[in-house]
Amino acid sequence: MSLLRNPWARTALVALMAAVALTGCAGNKKKPRLAYEERPVELLYATGADRLDRGQWSQAVDYFQEVERQHPYSEWSRRAILMQAYAHYQGNNYPEAVADADRFISLYPGNATAAYAYYIKAICYFEQIVDVGRDQAATGQALAALSDVTQRYPRTEYAADARLKIDMVNDQLAGKEMTIGRWYMRQGDTLAAIGRFKTVVDRYQTTSHTPEALYRLVESYMTLGLVEEAKRNGAVLGFNYPGDVWYSDAYRLLTSRGLRPATEPGGERRGMMRIPFLHRKSETVRPPAERLAPPPASPTPTQPN
Repeated sequence: MSLLRNPWARTALVALMAAVALTGCAGNKKKPRLAYEERPVELLYATGADRLDRGQWSQAVDYFQEVERQHPYSEWSRRAILMQAYAHYQGNNYPEAVADADRFISLYPGNATAAYAYYIKAICYFEQIVDVGRDQAATGQALAALSDVTQRYPRTEYAADARLKIDMVNDQLAGKEMTIGRWYMRQGDTLAAIGRFKTVVDRYQTTSHTPEALYRLVESYMTLGLVEEAKRNGAVLGFNYPGDVWYSDAYRLLTSRGLRPATEPGGERRGMMRIPFLHRKSETVRPPAERLAPPPASPTPTQPN
């Protein structure tokens, strides 16, 4: 839905667009900046909103920055900071988006829309998560920030989206542990591998990686000759995931060594569905709808008769 809901805003926007001048020469590759020209705050905000609707993120930031620069102590300025965060996020400029969100939180910690500042900051970290074969620093930041949203604003739509993403993040972290654990196994460092697989079972037990982690523990303990530990983890795997292919593998491994698990495999299917790790900006909650339209004009004082 368009951010420009009011006819006056559309009319004013046309007038402003005709008046706007940009500085900078053709040979200068730096981003041109709006020339300072004092303009009505309604027009600046409306133009920034229009640029957001058009997907012109960089230009939207310019106009919202002008709102701040020319009208720093207004209600419009407060709203413009949040809109800058959203525009920077949409343009994949995550550091600037996080800086905008932090600035909003610092200036207006008790404002109702601070919830969105926390949320967009968390989403910025979330979208910087990379595959499990690379450093997961952003993953930890995302988990902390998403958890912060759910704890501070548990009944909001931001918290609902954050919970879904927390499940993805935990699955990602568990996948990282599994990747390292398998590498240790290939290197013959079984004890180190066990440490990684136990982390998955203890810390990320609700993720899709748990069945494999339990199987790897069975495999590792059998390698070390720790039969009772292998049997115990096999029993946990069979009790919780009797139909999973990892339990079928564990069952075959244990029976091949003369052991007889109490639970028979219940067919070969995946006991837990892998959560797809996706970055979809279209699913990110937009800034609060009631905050996108310009503030209502002050009522005209009634004239005495």
